[in-house]
Amino acid sequence: MEQLKLGDWTLTWLNGGVTHLDGGAMFGVVPKPLWSKKYPVNEKNQIELRTDPILVQADGKNFLIEGGIGSGRLTEKQLRNYGVHEESKVEQDLEALGLQPEDIDAVLMTHLHFDHGTGLIKNTDHGEEPTFPNAVIHTSDVEWEEMKTPNIRSQNTYWQQNWKAIEDKVEPFHQELEVIPGLKMIMTGGHSTGHSIIKMENGGETLLHMADLMPTHAHSPELWVMAYDDYPLDSIAGKETWFAHGRKENAWYTFYHDYKYRAVKWNEENEIVESVERNTD
Repeated sequence: MEQLKLGDWTLTWLNGGVTHLDGGAMFGVVPKPLWSKKYPVNEKNQIELRTDPILVQADGKNFLIEGGIGSGRLTEKQLRNYGVHEESKVEQDLEALGLQPEDIDAVLMTHLHFDHGTGLIKNTDHGEEPTFPNAVIHTSDVEWEEMKTPNIRSQNTYWQQNWKAIEDKVEPFHQELEVIPGLKMIMTGGHSTGHSIIKMENGGETLLHMADLMPTHAHSPELWVMAYDDYPLDSIAGKETWFAHGRKENAWYTFYHDYKYRAVKWNEENEIVESVERNTD
């Protein structure tokens, strides 16, 4: 499990499973000859997209960023269509760190699409139950409302099976939430109506988790946004704003989906100057 220190906070990437989705959809109007130079693609035109939650241990608390793809909660058809070659091992990874699901204090959900939220619930002999029984689940109020009442487009990714069992755990926030001093969730919109990013500041260092405004390192150009984005111009505006801020602060950028990088720093020329790479052994 890869780790990154931010001041005296520790970030650890857990194995939340993997999907393989269409590369063209993931890079929108960007031509394949351009994006395929930056991100590998298979013979089905699919790219590997991790769904790996980040454990943030800060100020004596255990937080998770995102929930993973879950285990045993997708149908055979869904496993095939979404290219799920590996399901979540979050509970096993927590155990290896000396933790249990009950030790998670809060889950910070940037948005509630199936590839982020399916792992919030597990199947048991008693039916569907929260995977992290003692955790508060934070997401924006706009995102939570769309999760429960999706439109004709978003109903393909906001599933009732992913919110009914956790309804009493969710504490929606409006616009911005400071979870603890230095750890904020900020609603940006763009990828979804209520999409949020996460900003961390500790020990004189800054970190930005852009979530699906920038799902992989290859999405760093401001105009490279997904066909999956509901409001692509808002995605572009959010990337412009937070890239300018991050470069000024020499910030780390972290990823949930990237096949190769867990975290990177870029210089003004958009070159990676420091990184934490995923261990594929």
